[in-house]
Amino acid sequence: MKLDIGKRKIAVVVLLLVTACFFFCRKSSEIKGVELEVSFSESPLSDMLITDVQYRWKTKKNFAGIDQKCHIFVHFWHRNNLILYDNHVPEIPIPQWEPDKEYVYSRRIYIPSFIDASDPEFKGEETIKLSIGFAFPSGSPGKPLRKVFERKIKFMTPPSDTPEIIYENGWYDFEINPEDFLKRWRWTGKEARCFIDNPYRDALLVIRGGVSSKAVSGQKVIFRLNDKLLDEFIPEKRNFEKSYNIKKGMLGKEAKFYLVIAVDKTFIPAQVIPDSKDERELGIKISFIYFR
Repeated sequence: MKLDIGKRKIAVVVLLLVTACFFFCRKSSEIKGVELEVSFSESPLSDMLITDVQYRWKTKKNFAGIDQKCHIFVHFWHRNNLILYDNHVPEIPIPQWEPDKEYVYSRRIYIPSFIDASDPEFKGEETIKLSIGFAFPSGSPGKPLRKVFERKIKFMTPPSDTPEIIYENGWYDFEINPEDFLKRWRWTGKEARCFIDNPYRDALLVIRGGVSSKAVSGQKVIFRLNDKLLDEFIPEKRNFEKSYNIKKGMLGKEAKFYLVIAVDKTFIPAQVIPDSKDERELGIKISFIYFR
């Protein structure tokens, strides 16, 4: 059946509107005049690794500026799994960026375990897709995520001499909550102990954890290496991350040393949290212990 002239005109107008909208939407999703260089402090990269990521943003002369509230999204994809994200607001907020400038800063990330070396198809390395760009709030014109940078990066398994951490006494089972800042953690009791391989070299120790300030206030956290005090502090915020450069002389001469995490106060949720039936004696949350 043939369209009459009037219907043809309507069809042409609709087609032009759709084409114009498609071009406009694509154009509005672009961020012009911005480039990004990314580098890592560690090489080669592996899973179960802490590394500093340096972001070097460069605005060109044709950068028109961004007057909307937005943040940077940083996504690490392994196949179809988002294994890590480090979404953040730069030290200098994006609406303050000017043309023909450089904005450089670094952020520390922890790359979780994702490589299955026992997989028969594993060939000694895995590929991660790193995507970075601007994330706009809902209701903004164009796409919410506007990618600026994408690269495929090779990851290896950790070196064979990476110390093994064995969680011994004083630990409860892992708990997971995607809405919690820590995502995954284990509660300690009043004292929790780990045995760690002695690498007989200097190493970096990082401990990330959290306290329940509503359940117990002014809780002191104590870290000890073998029988020596490493640190003690009262966390200023709910979550904390502590880093220590450990000298080999602090680890002794035995093949393994122990790390003790203790608190001066514990609590039982059922006694201090309404409707809780948890009768465990809890200290603090530990998200991960990194020693390498």
